[in-house]
Order: sequence, then structure tokens, then C-alpha cells
Amino acid sequence: MPENIPLEKIDDFRWRIPKSYKPGMRVSGLIYASEKLLESIYKDKALEQVANVAFLPGIVNYALAMPDIHWGYGFPIGGVAATDIEVGGVVSPGGVGFDINCGVRLVKTNLEYDDVKNRIEDLVSRLFLDVPAGVGSEGNIRVGAKEEKQILLKGARWAVEQGFGTEDDLECTEENGAIQGADPEVVSERAFQRGKAQSGTLGSGNHFLEIQVIDQLYDREACDTLGLNLGQIMVMIHSGSRGFGYQICEDYARKMVESLSKYKINVPDRQLACAPVNSSEGKAYLGAMRCAANYAWANRQCLMHLTRQVFEKIFGSSWQKLGMSLIYDVAHNIAKIEKHEVGGIKKNLCVHRKGATRAFGPGNPAIPQRYRKIGQPVIIPGDMGRNSYLLVGTQKAMEETFGSCCHGAGRLKSRTASAKSTSTDMLLKELSSKGIIVKAFGRNTLVEEAPSAYKDVNDVVDVVANAGIGKRVCRMRPLGVIKG
Repeated sequence: MPENIPLEKIDDFRWRIPKSYKPGMRVSGLIYASEKLLESIYKDKALEQVANVAFLPGIVNYALAMPDIHWGYGFPIGGVAATDIEVGGVVSPGGVGFDINCGVRLVKTNLEYDDVKNRIEDLVSRLFLDVPAGVGSEGNIRVGAKEEKQILLKGARWAVEQGFGTEDDLECTEENGAIQGADPEVVSERAFQRGKAQSGTLGSGNHFLEIQVIDQLYDREACDTLGLNLGQIMVMIHSGSRGFGYQICEDYARKMVESLSKYKINVPDRQLACAPVNSSEGKAYLGAMRCAANYAWANRQCLMHLTRQVFEKIFGSSWQKLGMSLIYDVAHNIAKIEKHEVGGIKKNLCVHRKGATRAFGPGNPAIPQRYRKIGQPVIIPGDMGRNSYLLVGTQKAMEETFGSCCHGAGRLKSRTASAKSTSTDMLLKELSSKGIIVKAFGRNTLVEEAPSAYKDVNDVVDVVANAGIGKRVCRMRPLGVIKG
């Protein structure tokens, strides 16, 4: 381990970067990791970024990092930080990321493995045809400028109003599918142009649509509440705000560099450019970011609608009869104003989750009534060759991480490095030997997204479960995968 980043071991799953590491750090860093995962974490500059995040004005408690942490823009991916709005706490586009509200939704079915094992290829082929994906992909959901603004204000509700889902879907979506305070007037024309044809599209890179089967149960009470059993078929959808959100981040990351001198903010990395939440710049960014978040929730709602239609075609039955109800939809890249206890006092905080999942514990009024006894569902996708997990949030997460958990496996290799070290033919053969059928739109997507490019999600989930910030419910393994 490099000697210039001193980590103090708290226990087997938590490590501290002391505030004394760099003059100017306002709080310490807190890393959730095992010794095994630390070996890979030390291979990039993610820990340095955790220390840099600790410079943000108004930051409280810790600059946090989840076990899937890896190097990102400004914040590490897998980074969490909360700032106290009343004392000049800031919001930073680098603490949200370019794919605003990149997130994941999990859909259950009443199908079992035996019902689909001979139809996986048909399902994957049809999904590949009917769900637009890939770089720059455009969907069939075309709207005018006035209607587009409605998407930004209403989010997933707009899609439901068009017949692309039900009220139950909204109840099982974070923020009911639309965060309040979106302001289309602060969104650039360039962002509108990039987003207008991409509703209902999967996108590229690590975005996917995956048919899975539950292969392990951990918590019977939670499984009973959620209606889950061994051998049950599930569908996971991972997408975000596409070019629309990317452009908003690009616009505001550039604008906020000017805020550093205006508000006399000192950060060691310009990618952490920020402004006070209550400033005109901070309010404008939040208004635009919320538009992108709502766009992403509408997008995933439309993707689920297209998926339900494919299952209807293949099985000759309505999606309702197939039991295709939404378990939950969570955001991975977002900044939200939330009340949390700091030093025994409830405070209004701006919580940045970048490559991290909200994980509110049992009883929290922000989660659906049906889940309050067990806690908020937390969906953790792995790579396309291993497993994915469903967890629930915990009270300990509320106390330690502002109700946050990891969001996935986390990259080990860059896309370029993965492409250089992986053969497409060998990868497809390896996945086929595991009974996994994959189709991808991008020529290089498969090798860039190879399982070897990621940490083992089982190791990552072990850390958050043992640290107590997430509780395992069940594990799924992939059967069929659509990649952008």
C-alpha cells in the first residue's frame, strides 16, 4: 500500500483517512472495504479523491467511500458526502456525475426457471429488437418541446399518464418517480437537443437489461414481504438520463469553476467546482439536475413498459398475469436535500451520492408503506457473468452513511484496458458455458464490460452487509443480457 495515504483501521470493514492527512481537510475520510478490496482500491487515485472531497465547505461527519469505489470525475465513483446547507454547504456537479440519475430498477415475475429456460434466447432476441440501445440510440417516444418539459417536471408520472405503467410503479420508485424543484428554464438548448429523441432508450457502456433467476435467499421475512422465492425470474434495468444529463453536468461543471473565486472556495481539484446550495448558481444547478433525474425516471419507466410488452409477446399473456410488478427503482447519481441527524441535531443536508444507492432503514416515511417494516429495497447489480443482489437499508446506514450503500461491483480495469485483455469470442464462449446469452449493440461493449473488468460483487456486498449498512435479501444470477 502506498505510504502517502495513511489508512487507520477501524475494524475489518472500515478504514479512516485522518483529517491531518492534508491541510484543509474539514473532516476525515471513511472507507468501507475489506483488505482484499483495498488492494484494488489502491491501484488508482480514488482515495486521494476522498481526501479532496473532505475540503468541501459545509461537509459534515465524513467524506465517505463505498467498497465499489474507483476513480471518477471530482468525486470518486462510490463516493458519498453531505453538506450542511445552513452554514454555507455546497453542491458540486462532480459529486453527482455526468450520467445524472443513472439508476436501476428491479422487476419481479411469477415465472420460474423451468418456464423460461427454453425461451431465454427468444426473449433476448426480442428485447434486442424492441428496446433501443447503444451510443446515440433513439427511441420511438418522440415529443415536442412543450411535452418534453412535462417529462422533466413529471418524470415517471408522465410515462404512466401515456399508458406506460401504473400508479403502483410510481409508488415503488424513489421520489415517486419525480423529484420536486425541477426547473426546465435553467437547462441549455444543447441539453434539450441531446435528450429529445432518447426517451425510452437503454444507452451504452455499463447500461443493461438483464433477465435473472433468484439463486439464493438470505432473509425470509423480507422475501415474504417482497413476494420472492428461489428459482423466480426477475428483470433488472440499468439506465440513466443519457445525453441530456451528460450535457447538464458538462454545462454546470464549467460554470461552477467561476463560483470558486466568487465564494472564496478552496478545493484541491477544479473538478470539485461547487457553489453554496442557497446561491443562485447552486439553485440553478439543482433545478437542472432534477430535470435530468426526472428524465431518467421517465426513461426507465418507458424501458420497463417495452420489456413488459416483450414478455407479453413471448408468453402470450398480459404482463399483469405474468406478475411483472416493480420491486423498486433507485438512483445512483444524484444530490438530494434530506434531513439527517448530525451531532444529535436534525439538519437539512445536501447529500451527494455518486455511484451510491440510497438505503433508508425500516420505518422511514420516505419509503413506500409496504416496505417500511423491512427497509428500503437496495438494488446492487454485478457484472454480466456473476451475480446481482437485492438488499434493504438499515438503521446503521442512517446513522453512519446518511442512509447510503454501494451501487454495484465497481470497475477494476478501464474500458480500454479491458478491451485489450479480452477476446470477444472467448468471452462469449465463457458466458455461454455458464448458460448466459448476451447481445450487445456496440462493437466493443462486450469486451469493455467483461466480468474481469469488475470487482467481484460478492466481495463488495460482503463488506456492506458485515459493516451493517445493508442487509442481504436475495441473490440473482444472469440468464440473458442486453448491453448497449
